Amino acid sequence: MHALWTYVVDHHTQLLTDSYLHVSAVVQSVLIATVVAVLIGIAVHRSPWGSALATAAASIILTVPSFALLGLLIPVLGLGVRPTVTALVLYALLPILRNTIVGLAEVDPAVSDAARGVGMDRLRVLTGIELPLAWPAILAGMRVSTMMSMGILAMAAYAKGPGLGNIIFSGLARLGSPTAVPMALTGTVSIIVLALLLDALLALIGRLTTPRGIRD
Repeated sequence: MHALWTYVVDHHTQLLTDSYLHVSAVVQSVLIATVVAVLIGIAVHRSPWGSALATAAASIILTVPSFALLGLLIPVLGLGVRPTVTALVLYALLPILRNTIVGLAEVDPAVSDAARGVGMDRLRVLTGIELPLAWPAILAGMRVSTMMSMGILAMAAYAKGPGLGNIIFSGLARLGSPTAVPMALTGTVSIIVLALLLDALLALIGRLTTPRGIRD
């Protein structure tokens, strides 16, 4: 523990920088994935075949190991942020897409019919009624994708990506030296703590943005 604390104190500036880059990459990737997944979900949720096809495609992406996906993206996008964010967006799609489809499908048709009956067009019904009612499910998917992306991003050090994975890889590369374990452990624990903080923040956002009538 003394060695771990010493490493944190001596390298706190680097840790803060890498932590910021880690969180920033995850947040940006999840936001992009949310926009893409919600748009796809809106397009396919009324079609069983379309929903199944979209979910299956996102599921296939999720089965590809992170090292393999990064290896496929590096020749196309190079090293650094671009392949990292692209991989995270692809991995984050499934939970958000699936929850979007489920959330929209669970909206009571009578509610939508009533809204159209008072003169609301299709777009206003979608944005004013259906999406707000589906929002808790969408947010739950975002929380899952965020937690998953925090861990996957550690592997992006392989592609010279940003974040705390670089500290973990550096520690593993120095096994046998006094700083190896503190480096790897610090990076790992930092990712866990940041993931929990992000999840708590999303839970708070959900509490503040969910219509009072549909809160649990």
